[in-house]
Amino acid sequence: MNMTTLIKASLKVLRINKKRTFLTMLGIVIGVSAVIVVMSVGAGAKSLVLDQINSAGTNLVAILPGHSDDNGPPATVFGITVTTLKHSDTEAIIKQVPEITAATSYVRGSETVHWQNKKSDAMYVGVTSHYPRVEDAQVIEGSFLDESHDKGVNKVAVLGWQVYQDLFGDSGEDAVGQRIKIKRENFRVIGVMEKRGVEGFQNQDALVFIPLETSQKLLLGMNHVSMIRAKVSDESEVDFAMAQTISILRERHKIKDSQDNDFTIRASTQALDALSSIMGALTFFLSAIAAISLLVGGIGIMNIMLIAVNERIREIGLRKAVGANSSDIKSQFLIEAIILTIAGGVIGIIFGAVISGLIAVIAHYLGYAWDFVVTLTSIILSVGVSTIVGIIFGWYPAQKAASYNPVEALRYE
Repeated sequence: MNMTTLIKASLKVLRINKKRTFLTMLGIVIGVSAVIVVMSVGAGAKSLVLDQINSAGTNLVAILPGHSDDNGPPATVFGITVTTLKHSDTEAIIKQVPEITAATSYVRGSETVHWQNKKSDAMYVGVTSHYPRVEDAQVIEGSFLDESHDKGVNKVAVLGWQVYQDLFGDSGEDAVGQRIKIKRENFRVIGVMEKRGVEGFQNQDALVFIPLETSQKLLLGMNHVSMIRAKVSDESEVDFAMAQTISILRERHKIKDSQDNDFTIRASTQALDALSSIMGALTFFLSAIAAISLLVGGIGIMNIMLIAVNERIREIGLRKAVGANSSDIKSQFLIEAIILTIAGGVIGIIFGAVISGLIAVIAHYLGYAWDFVVTLTSIILSVGVSTIVGIIFGWYPAQKAASYNPVEALRYE
């Protein structure tokens, strides 16, 4: 029998047993869909990470309290409070490193912000007047903090766009000049920030900005800072600026051995490389886990094909009696298994792409820069693996079918 005849015969058998065909394919469909979705979500998450870091800028340097090795996170990541960084460190960096054009210290806390009978759950951030230059942020109403607010306790605030909407959106009131309450302290609103959305994995519109020293003394009761961020004049100067900053901080903190550093300095490009590597590895391992379901689907195909062989023993005997050889019988059963897996793979790709598309739509709706990606690699991998599964798990039932003696097969009841 030629290949065309074998394929037509296999398709006819599969059409006759539609329910069995569907149930047999289901494991492959689920497995391939899982692989497609995992790889697509991995690519989308990677695009989100890259967008978040790039949106912050590739010429930014972050300084965190606490020591770490070259690749590890600082102690603060594990919730350990480290008080080694001061705002005076920020001022020294600005004065002594010409390549740094702006730098600000940060402290923060969460609180419900009140205005009249309205309220908004927000995070207040203590920063200096350099913040807009460091973060490339713009004010759409009023003004941001200026140098006069950097010294002393000044009860002024700049609202993030969402906080402004929560408090003043329905009132028609001009926010600038109004007084809001954070904890038990009243602050005069001097500005409203433009709508920025999620940047650096944080909703920038749900922030309230107040002077650093006011935050430290009035709201938090501390004299250290949580982080310093500095903007370098050009990306090519980042490494030199980091080296200068390290030297200044070690001198200020009286540190002789680099292993004793009580701070961690990272460039945004370093975070970009590290996160890209992590996301790639995570996607690979999740895809490998999802591929296990293809193995389960293959076992299901083998079991169903073995049942089919037992049900068609008399047919096998009859076909051998009229001239079909063992190779023909083996080829037909093997082709049936391969058709099942390829069809399941194609359907799985379609379902996986649809699910991945829905995830991307939901992510965009929530304001995330999530790319919908179904790569050619994932399609080739899914179809290739499902075909191999069909060959491997279809071989034994096909071999068993071909091994029957035609006389014994015709006598089988």
